[in-house]
This record gives sequence, structure tokens and C-alpha cells, in this order.
Amino acid sequence: VDVTCTEGRLVLRQADAPDVTVHLESGVGAWSGALAWTPAHALPGLTPTAPPLALDDLDPYRELPDGPGHGDLRTPLALDDAERKRWLQAWSGTALALRTGGAQRLTEAGALLRCLVPLETPPDVGTGRGSCSATRREAFGALLSSTPPDPVTLAATLVHELQHAKLAALSDLVTLHRAGPAARYFAPWRADPRPYDGLLQGTYSHLALAAFHQRRALVDGLPDRDWAWAQHARYRAQVGAALPALVGSPDLTVRGRRFVDEMAATHERMAEHPAPRGHVARAQAYVASARTLWTRRHASTLPPSNG
Repeated sequence: VDVTCTEGRLVLRQADAPDVTVHLESGVGAWSGALAWTPAHALPGLTPTAPPLALDDLDPYRELPDGPGHGDLRTPLALDDAERKRWLQAWSGTALALRTGGAQRLTEAGALLRCLVPLETPPDVGTGRGSCSATRREAFGALLSSTPPDPVTLAATLVHELQHAKLAALSDLVTLHRAGPAARYFAPWRADPRPYDGLLQGTYSHLALAAFHQRRALVDGLPDRDWAWAQHARYRAQVGAALPALVGSPDLTVRGRRFVDEMAATHERMAEHPAPRGHVARAQAYVASARTLWTRRHASTLPPSNG
């Protein structure tokens, strides 16, 4: 294909085919009236100075991560106009939602996020604030997500998944632990036993969510403040249940020890601004019930402990 660009227009010429003229739009993509052209789409930058963010529903190689842990995810989705508008509506308020959860959350998303890949919404997500999402460690900066129902849900999804991306990158640079792949650990957010590395990843991302929702709950006049407290209490209780196994592992390296010790210290500092007692009690009861059910299902089949 021969391509020429003049005055904001691309002309694509190919032998034995009509020319395709593509009109560039400032910051948000391009369009063409030619039937041979399928437009790529982008969302506006998170901040006024940030570049547009690709909303990639075209790449033929976009795929879900492998493994049973992603069995509830649906296939990548080609967006129609209605779905694209829903993405834009949620995205338009995401920067504010991130900022209310801590200024560093917006900075982090701006620095790390390069691409959003839409997924189909699983039928069990329901009509509330649910969504499904994932990252792939070999595609740093890309995030897969179902259509977000609102900006706060999308902001929380970014916080959650970007922690996975950060920790995956860190784990490629330094060795944090030498634990094996055996799945033996209880994680309150999962029904199946987790390997040590999976528990570390999940706890790190849930710790960030607990901090994100706590910061939002501390904002005076926040319309969904009570919901934010409930989210914070639940995530903090989940992290509290997972930390002992992480901290007590004999497989941690020196750097890994520093890492999980700082996670524990961050968890402890959250107690300076506790959630209302009712939310804390419900969160603790939820974790206790999850542990009891998990133990009934898996205690007899777990591999022997190494610690």
C-alpha cells in the first residue's frame, strides 16, 4: 500500500483497488467514507495534556490470559455505537474518580495505561456496579475490561489491574520469593486455592483497592460515601486475612520480605481512619464465612505445607 498525507488527509493506494481517503481528527482518531476502511477508536486523554487512549476492539490477536483463574471472563468485544458511547460516558468521569481516591492514582494511570480492550460482560455481573477485567503480563500497559457501568467502577478497575501490571513488572526485575506453584493458600476473593505468587498478586491489588475506597470515603460530601466505606471495609478485611500467609512464608527473599512487610504496614496504617463499625462487622463476617466454606471444600485435598 502506498500512503500519502497532505493537509490532514491520508490517501491509501493499492493496485487493482479504489483509493481510500482517510480524514484525520485531532486527538481522537480518523474516519473515512470508504467501505474498505474500519476505523480505530480512542478515548480522550485522562488529563488535558495526556494523549488519547486506544480503545482497541480491532486487533485480531487480542486474547484473554490463559489459565483457570480467568474462566469467568468473556471474549474480546467489537463495539457498536451504543457500547462505545457507554465507554465514553464512564471514561469522562474516571479522572475525577481516580483523583478522589488519591492523586497518585490518576498519575499512575496516566503513566502506565496505554490501551483498553473491551470484553463482553458476563451474564452473572448483573445490573449493579459489577464488571470483569484482566491484564496480561506480556502486554504491559494494556487492560481488558467489560463495559464499565459508571466512572467509579472504571476507576477501581484501573487501580486493581494496574497493580497487577506493576507487580508483574517488578517480579521480572527482582526475585521476591522462591515459592513453588502449588495451590494451597486461602484468598477471600477466590473460591479456589491459590499459589503463593497468585496470593501475593491478589493481596497487593486488593490492598490498593482498600486504600482507594478509604480515600474516597474520607472526602466530605461524597454522594456514595457509605458505599465507599463498605468497599473499603470489605477489601481491608480480605487483605487482613491473606497477609499472615504472605508475611509468614519462609520462601521470601530479602527484597520480598521488605515488600510484604511494607504491605502489612500500609494495611495497619488504614486503622487510623476506621470504617463505621457496621461495615467492619459485615466485612469480617463475610471473610469468616468465605474461609469456612473454602476449608470445607479444600482442606482434605490441599498439598502439604512447606512452612
